[in-house]
Amino acid sequence: MNDHAGPTGSADGFFARLSTYAANALRYWEPRRIIYNAVLAAVVAAEYVLALPGSRARLTMDAVLALFMFAVLANIAYCAAYGADLFVQFAGLDRPWRRGRLVLLIVGTAFAAAITHFMMSGFFQV
Repeated sequence: MNDHAGPTGSADGFFARLSTYAANALRYWEPRRIIYNAVLAAVVAAEYVLALPGSRARLTMDAVLALFMFAVLANIAYCAAYGADLFVQFAGLDRPWRRGRLVLLIVGTAFAAAITHFMMSGFFQV
């Protein structure tokens, strides 16, 4: 018997389920990453415009690099949805979870937009 076998079967069965669940998560979350990034980009653009003309002076090469780093960090934070998604699918709640995903997307995007607002309102102040 395989030492890595769980209560539901072999390690091969676990990895087969993980592969299926991960593929389901990827198919759902990756196309919606565009929406998430568009919302955050709109927040950054709005903060920039609202802080004009002073924000123009703040837009240096270092500031652009900092914005790039914030964008990468925001996309790493987006990946937290995968942990929740895989957990719920493994719990056997994948059918009702299909509606819950939308709630997680909306709440997560709103939370990220709020963080972005506070960071950018300070970032563009001169």
